[in-house]
Amino acid sequence: MNDPVNKPSHYTNHPSGVECIEITEHMNFCLGNAIKYIWRAGLKNDNAIEDLMKAEFYIKREIDRLINQSSDATGSVV
Repeated sequence: MNDPVNKPSHYTNHPSGVECIEITEHMNFCLGNAIKYIWRAGLKNDNAIEDLMKAEFYIKREIDRLINQSSDATGSVV
């Protein structure tokens, strides 16, 4: 039975049978969201490209955060 709040069907439709949150809860926000969008690409709707573009957004944001963190700590960009 579909529970749209606690267990929407697209949360459990991955071929592995694993729910994405079981993996992403061990990551920071940006990495977890990137994995979430990759994991469920095309499962919520038929637009896998949009899902992958969202994942790309979060990956780029995490890269920027790490670059800024590194430059703040060392005074130069790695």
